[in-house]
Amino acid sequence: MRVIQYEEQGRLRAALVDSPERVTPIDIDGGVYALALQAIATGTSLARVIEARLETGSVDYQALVDEGRLRPPLTHPDPAHCLVTGTGLTHLGSADTRSAMHAKIEGASEAELTDSMRMFQMGVEGGKPGPGESGAQPEWFYKGDGRWVVAPEATLTSPAFAEDAGEEPELVGLYVNGPDGRPYRVGFAIGNEFSDHVTERHNYLWLAHSKLRQCSFGPEMHIGELPEHLEGVSRITRAGEVRWEKSFLTGEANMSHSIANLERHHFKYAGFRAPGDVHVHFFGTATLSFADGIQVASGDRYEIELPAFGRPLRNLLAQEEAAPEAETRPTAL
Repeated sequence: MRVIQYEEQGRLRAALVDSPERVTPIDIDGGVYALALQAIATGTSLARVIEARLETGSVDYQALVDEGRLRPPLTHPDPAHCLVTGTGLTHLGSADTRSAMHAKIEGASEAELTDSMRMFQMGVEGGKPGPGESGAQPEWFYKGDGRWVVAPEATLTSPAFAEDAGEEPELVGLYVNGPDGRPYRVGFAIGNEFSDHVTERHNYLWLAHSKLRQCSFGPEMHIGELPEHLEGVSRITRAGEVRWEKSFLTGEANMSHSIANLERHHFKYAGFRAPGDVHVHFFGTATLSFADGIQVASGDRYEIELPAFGRPLRNLLAQEEAAPEAETRPTAL
């Protein structure tokens, strides 16, 4: 089951995806967030709540795209209560990449390993713990709140001070905290964890700076069990022509960490279990156009396609021309 969100005369609507062409609206005010809260309150599966509220008739999916009415598939009524975060060094990558990583680890002394290699090694050795076991902590980063999320088909804006505007095709976990603070996974989506890889490459301690960017996910949210193996394609187009294209793998079969381990290390912090909050968590990638020497420019389009998740996630790129004034001033007396 997959759902989307869209605007209709200023009202946020949710709809069930019937096909690539048609969606069926769901009768509820407040979109997917309201559906999730009802499922939590009644102890009913989200799928059953949706099925019980399906309206008659359907809506043209492409018209929603063309009219710019698509919204991310999960939002909070107050964007400040949507926390966007992520984990890195979680994917094994292609067989060649995996072999190269293992060779570097096995052929080096502890002193010769970089912090990133040590983190990767910890994930390979302890990222999929058994029941009752404590797994390795992943790399973790903060991206922003719901105001930093850009809708599918909308424009991602790179800050004027940025040195790069690279895509990161990722699996995204979407969560709503219940009234008691217990986190509930609502579903999964495709994400573009838009980052500045040049800044990160200067010094890995600047990773935090490189992640403070807009991002996008959707357009569809997958409800239910996540397939072990997922294969998609990430591409960049310019004026309708493909400039770069590469397949990527995700799902637990291609990860060094289990989803449950990544979730546990995120939600173990009490501050992330505030009742009613929404969490958008990026699970990492192993495929980047930056790694292939691609430089993007305003007007380029990112397209991330994962067939199991329906329509691709597409966003245009724009470059901010001048940074807004950010000088701190003393309080007026």
